[in-house]
Amino acid sequence: MFNLIASCRDAACQVLADGALRGDVKTAQLYCAGSELDFPILPMGRGRLVLEFDVLGSEPEELRWHIVHCDRHWCEDGLPAVEFMTGFAEGAMEGYDFSFTTMRDYVHYTATVPGEYAEFSYSGNYVVEVTGGEDVLLRKRFCVSEGAVKTEATVGRPYDGIDIDRRQEVDVRVLAGSDNGVPAVSLRPEYMSVMVQQNGREDNRRELTFSGYDGGALAYRYRQCNIFEGGNTFRYFDCSNLRAPMYNVARVEEYGGELFAILRPEEDRSGKHYLSEKALTGGMKVNVWDRENPRLEADYVWVNFSLPMAHPLLDGSVHVVGALTDWRMDSTSAMEYNPRYRAYTLRLLLKQGYYAYQLLVRRGHQGEGETRPLEGNHRETPNRYTATVYYRSPADRADRIVGFARTIR
Repeated sequence: MFNLIASCRDAACQVLADGALRGDVKTAQLYCAGSELDFPILPMGRGRLVLEFDVLGSEPEELRWHIVHCDRHWCEDGLPAVEFMTGFAEGAMEGYDFSFTTMRDYVHYTATVPGEYAEFSYSGNYVVEVTGGEDVLLRKRFCVSEGAVKTEATVGRPYDGIDIDRRQEVDVRVLAGSDNGVPAVSLRPEYMSVMVQQNGREDNRRELTFSGYDGGALAYRYRQCNIFEGGNTFRYFDCSNLRAPMYNVARVEEYGGELFAILRPEEDRSGKHYLSEKALTGGMKVNVWDRENPRLEADYVWVNFSLPMAHPLLDGSVHVVGALTDWRMDSTSAMEYNPRYRAYTLRLLLKQGYYAYQLLVRRGHQGEGETRPLEGNHRETPNRYTATVYYRSPADRADRIVGFARTIR
């Protein structure tokens, strides 16, 4: 399969994965103001990001954030801060507040990234790390784009005519010119690398193959690496109200000072028709119905997932994948088969709100997640695709981002 994380880097490269590295760090978000549901992409030299997260407990810590530059595979490339930023590439997490009216105490931290008087002077992939002493608490990814080329992405039926009702093809064209008045770059395919990501997933992130020229544009189309499984509309639940169970929540219970939300049992949707329900494409939104400040008054709830199955899968693992698990397919998102209940189960500690997710099956430890076994595949599914154009000439010291495009099927 087209798994870049497994195949397109040398053994010494360490991928800086998105998400928390310490168990008491929860609900980490990095976003452009006003666009909480989109992956953060900043135009170079403009804009700020909002970083926020919770640390369970009642005592604040002395935390700091700092920014590192990465190559197109999200490995730290060693580019010094003085070469990618004017101003400081680090700062203290000075903004924090304490939760109130909640059963579980937590400290909510916020910061603006980059800090005042700092601007990015080099484009590319970036990771902001939050540290406490020598320990890294979390990492969040973002991108900075020059906008030096125009990028077009379209979604249609697969070119090979196979499973046209179950798969989607993403084609990309890169054109000369800029809408931002920045210097243009030469359209040379040997310097270009086009990556396509479906929703927030990393397991099926693809590097497209150059297929030829289309007039004066570079075309990346009509190849197997352009084709993605369509999947299905995301499942979702809403635990904004703990007094009256909301969508997909069967009941809410309290034991020993802890809250538990038991979701309705999941089902195998692979044999069903396409579901046209509207749902976030794997996103999340913190929310409380009867409180004014969800960031500080939303409680933490143990959410219980269950998937009844007569027998466990012998050649794969089942994962709950979405923003609620940082799009990871690891032990955090893996459901465990319980022979007593003849079901896969998973329990996650989540902040009150709205969450969308899918049930993916992974074969092996590095395989691409499959939607076919439990979700089914449909060409109508409104997946969100992001095409990112990287550029590196012999004169460049690191991978740059010269353009990007977002499109929804």
